[in-house]
Amino acid sequence: MDLNQRDNGQQNYSDLQLLPMRPAKQVMQLERLGSFHQSRLSFMRTLVRRMVSENWQITSPMFDLDEQGYGTVVYKVDAKYGTFSYVLFSHHLDPESRNDRVIANQWDLTMALCEGTVDAEQLEFLRNNVPKQEAGRVDSRVLVLSRANRSARTFDYVVDELAAGRQPCVDTLAEVGYLYRTTAAYGSGKLGMADWEKVRTKHRDFARPFAAEMFTCFMLRHFSMEQADYLAAQRAPETAAKLNTEIRRYMGIGNSTGLGMAPFLINHPLLINQWIEMRETALARVVAASEVGVDGATLARLETAIKRVIQHLGEIITADERQNKSNVLVGDELKHLHQWLRDQSPILACNHYVWADLIKYAEQNCRVETQEVINTLLIELYPELVDGLEELMDVEESMQVMPEMSVSQLQQIIEEKYDWALAIDFSQFESMGAFWYRSQEKMEPRLGQTNIDMGMEKEMPLAIGRRVRECYDLLCAYSQEHPQQNVAHFIVQYPTYSGIVSRIQTMAQSRYGEIRENLVHSDVLPIHLLRCKLSFFGVSKFDPRSRLWVRNTMFQGAPLISDFGKPFVDDWQFPIKPVLAYS
Repeated sequence: MDLNQRDNGQQNYSDLQLLPMRPAKQVMQLERLGSFHQSRLSFMRTLVRRMVSENWQITSPMFDLDEQGYGTVVYKVDAKYGTFSYVLFSHHLDPESRNDRVIANQWDLTMALCEGTVDAEQLEFLRNNVPKQEAGRVDSRVLVLSRANRSARTFDYVVDELAAGRQPCVDTLAEVGYLYRTTAAYGSGKLGMADWEKVRTKHRDFARPFAAEMFTCFMLRHFSMEQADYLAAQRAPETAAKLNTEIRRYMGIGNSTGLGMAPFLINHPLLINQWIEMRETALARVVAASEVGVDGATLARLETAIKRVIQHLGEIITADERQNKSNVLVGDELKHLHQWLRDQSPILACNHYVWADLIKYAEQNCRVETQEVINTLLIELYPELVDGLEELMDVEESMQVMPEMSVSQLQQIIEEKYDWALAIDFSQFESMGAFWYRSQEKMEPRLGQTNIDMGMEKEMPLAIGRRVRECYDLLCAYSQEHPQQNVAHFIVQYPTYSGIVSRIQTMAQSRYGEIRENLVHSDVLPIHLLRCKLSFFGVSKFDPRSRLWVRNTMFQGAPLISDFGKPFVDDWQFPIKPVLAYS
């Protein structure tokens, strides 16, 4: 395979056999998945590259806000293949009503991304439904529904400073890093919206996974700074300043993510397998490319990136003791790795240095979190080997029973591919000490304690390891009595196991398969599930609020709409505070 030739979305999967891919038993551990960071394949990154290179035109035919910043804004989006409307409603919200949890029913902003242009009739329809969020209903012209709350302290500070003719202090802004945070971005058919099949086939601009949802958050970021400028000008029309361009790039959008995201990784295993396989393919290509040697310029870029990550981690402010400790330890290990790289200069001069050496050193001497930072930085060094994989982040999700398979063959598959599940002792109370259920009030996933919390009879089917174990035990007993039978006969005898059988048979054909964790253990850390998915979204600056939910930052450091169509270096990963010319 020519590692220097970009895919442009066309990959020969047989070539993957030639690459040094990491094994599933290493990659699919929950702690490692929860240590992933955004990469060039993350959905925010691929969306930004597309918008900048295609020079999307975004204008505001309606910007109808009162002097307090409340009202209606409509942005027209002329993308490469279609026109869309981003409709936003700004509301007055009492401070005591501001709540980032899913149980909230009022927000500072509510938004909808719609296909085409919006006329007066549709705008009125949206005005009557979008602010209600789950309590309202929309139609299939809507692609995404979202809402956001103001970070009141930061927002008011920025407006005050701009109104006084000053730029806000970067150090003060860095404490939060955003003016608004979103708590949801609904799509894929929920509440009457366009389903994924329609978006994928009709709207090419958003045909990649979660592209429309990420764009909705990108536009929220844009509006948040436009609103701050607007309010400052309303307060002091003669003297108000506008937010500095470098500060605008540094500001992102906050996000609060809870358990609602966790089941997605379990319910869409083929898609998650695809995301991880493409990420691992990118890393494997990079390692293979280095076998001919690493030049000094590339090594210097890596050293610069490591120093940037150290600064990035040092700038994260979180009240979570565990996360703070992790950030410090990862920063210290990166400093040691940086020195180790410098010690390799004689080897580099002989052209014998390869990235596999660095990965091996990190695996032997560093925490999992540090290992995955290094892997992410290596992927960043070779866009020509990586970016074409962005077209391969989607997959058809279908699980079918193979009825003709023999029972003994299915047993063998479980023993080989699900050995991690068979190793769990489910007779121990701790191994079944938790259960997942969906709350009646908000229809959102929750995690309960077995024999303590009510709702066991409503348990969601997320305990894949336990279900595999049950299926395996039945298979063993069945094959003793019917050694010549096939899967069809087994399912006729045990029809409630057809779902797990089809899952086992299907996932056995994938490279990475299932997340190797008992998700109903009493000590399970769902936050690892959240962080894994969020890393593919492209977020940064994780701020855990418990083991069940996390705050983070989206699009911090990303280009602005004013940057579209201009030369662009996609290097905004691990954002750091800007140094302003006048400071």
